[in-house]
Amino acid sequence: MSVNQSPLDGWLPRIPLGTWTESAVDWATSTLGPVFEGVATLVDTLVQPLNDLLTGVPAVVIVAVFAGLGWWLRGWKFALGTAVGLGLVAGMPYWSETMSTLAQVLVASTLALLLAIPLGVLVAENRRAAAVARPVLDLMQTMPAFVYLIPAIFFFGIGTVPGVLATLVFSMPPGVRLTALGLRQVDKEIVQAAESFGAPPWMVLLRTKLPLALPTIMTGVNQVIMLALSMVVIAGMVGAGGLGDVIMFALSQVQVGSGFEGGIAVVTLAVVLDRITDSVGDRFPSARAQRLAREAH
Repeated sequence: MSVNQSPLDGWLPRIPLGTWTESAVDWATSTLGPVFEGVATLVDTLVQPLNDLLTGVPAVVIVAVFAGLGWWLRGWKFALGTAVGLGLVAGMPYWSETMSTLAQVLVASTLALLLAIPLGVLVAENRRAAAVARPVLDLMQTMPAFVYLIPAIFFFGIGTVPGVLATLVFSMPPGVRLTALGLRQVDKEIVQAAESFGAPPWMVLLRTKLPLALPTIMTGVNQVIMLALSMVVIAGMVGAGGLGDVIMFALSQVQVGSGFEGGIAVVTLAVVLDRITDSVGDRFPSARAQRLAREAH
């Protein structure tokens, strides 16, 4: 038997899954071309002005804004650490690439959350939707990150747009899962009390369930942003720009110094965004109430 031959060869017909996929992609390209062009225009319209703003503002202003935000959310120690970390990045030759990466992360994660949170609500409130969404989310989370770049390149070519869209799809699942989890974990007695006062289902959702689920939802927001940052770097393979280009070029040319500087910039950006989003979640009244309840026990 050949090395590449399956034990079932001759018993089962070959399933041309790859051929079917290519046919589906060809059909989508020829039929939905205007839709893809509209999506590309929308993404480019969102990313480019934000990129121009972040790269056009002096680095000291950006550092001061993030340090001030850190002081307000977490205190002077985090503000000092933010200023030192971003100041280090500003002193390296990749500040504009860092801001370009930040622009892509903000756009991709915002679009991902605009899709993920409503889907999470639907999954939490509808059993059929949950049954359909679970295997889809499993597939999305286990699919290798590089695979997302293939259809993105095919539909949108090379550049920032396919990188942002691949990042959007890659980072969505945690937002959906944690939104649904937060809503399911809301105390049923509280929900029943709200319903007993005659509140309609939509009001119970908006006024009771979502506020109590916000800490868990914010954890999902945090995870979406972290995954978006990791994928934006990988998207440098398709010419998305930013720190991804820096790291990919350093890898191809075996430039240890440039690769280390790009990596430090990614890590600094990741730590700052992680701590800030985590602190925003802690400021919700429901989060403070849950924290006090845990401390009381």
